[in-house]
Amino acid sequence: MNALDSTATLMDKERVLIVDDDPEMLNLLQALLESRGFAVYTASNGEMALHLLPQVAPDLVILDVLMPGLNGKEVCQRIRRHSSVPILFLTAVGEVDSVVDGLNRGADDYMTKPFHPSELVARVQAMMRRARLSVAPRRLMRFRGGELVINRDLGRVFLREEEVPLSPLEYNLLVFLAERAGHILPPETIHRAVWGPNSDGDLSHVKWYIWRLRQKIEADPRNPRFICTDRGRGYYFAPD
Repeated sequence: MNALDSTATLMDKERVLIVDDDPEMLNLLQALLESRGFAVYTASNGEMALHLLPQVAPDLVILDVLMPGLNGKEVCQRIRRHSSVPILFLTAVGEVDSVVDGLNRGADDYMTKPFHPSELVARVQAMMRRARLSVAPRRLMRFRGGELVINRDLGRVFLREEEVPLSPLEYNLLVFLAERAGHILPPETIHRAVWGPNSDGDLSHVKWYIWRLRQKIEADPRNPRFICTDRGRGYYFAPD
């Protein structure tokens, strides 16, 4: 597998964000889900989870209910203000009232601890399937009234109805930014997600490929309308 193929594979994986203040539980869940082909991100508290959410754009969140600081229910409520990502609660046996309150705040399902690993994986996969069915039309992303269209099913990009020739890495970079429209992303975050966690860490790659994308999709690359710069902080895809 060459570098571009491995990058595409990384970007194609479904992403799970696990939030739990128990390091052993985090490690267990991460190992379990990574062994099943998911890209896994972890947070040890609610504040960290809310910070990671726009950067990771997870396909599913596994959220412990009882945590110091922001508890799981509060985190769930904040996520629901701007995201419909599926949320699976983890809760101790006997916390029925807590579970009901959490479901009322926007959680999609729950499991009690301890749980069987195969059951958790099955529950995650089922929630992913339901989410894919419910958001299938969003795989066609349109910006500025359809001036720029990203068709994720075909893996193709169109600008004013003309196809834009992109390399696999350019396409993955554009999708990563577009999925997080409106969120400022540091170069380190972009590099880690698009090039992979084991890449050489040369952040000049990010600047170079941002420049290449602007040449292809911006009417005036020096005054971009799609991929913008927040000086000193990073890049962001301008929302409509």
